[in-house]
Amino acid sequence: MQYQGRSKRKFTGGRRIASKGKRKSELGREAADPHLDETRRKNVDTLGGNRKVRLLRCNVANVADPSNNTTRQVSIETVVDNESNKHYVRRNILSRGGIVKTDIGNARITSRPGQDGVVNAVLIKE
Repeated sequence: MQYQGRSKRKFTGGRRIASKGKRKSELGREAADPHLDETRRKNVDTLGGNRKVRLLRCNVANVADPSNNTTRQVSIETVVDNESNKHYVRRNILSRGGIVKTDIGNARITSRPGQDGVVNAVLIKE
């Protein structure tokens, strides 16, 4: 867990007098970093009694084909490109905006796998 509130120190190194203590709502969590493998999910309790589904590993995607308005579940072979982080390609990490190679061609991921618990993608033209 990471604390995401203000630091007790100023940028000069001086002490900042706290008007309140730490709150549970100010805690962050480690990144899920979902990568290619047999599908594994994890449920996370969030504020307000809600729940997020973390995708830890996945090897299938729901790929939409805009040319004929169909959606198919296909297997992911590898991560081809990712503009958010070049090391995600090397580590096969699935994130929004990343391009993956599937059975039917390359597809761009449109969902947020670490927060939605599923990989949705749109087929891109070569």
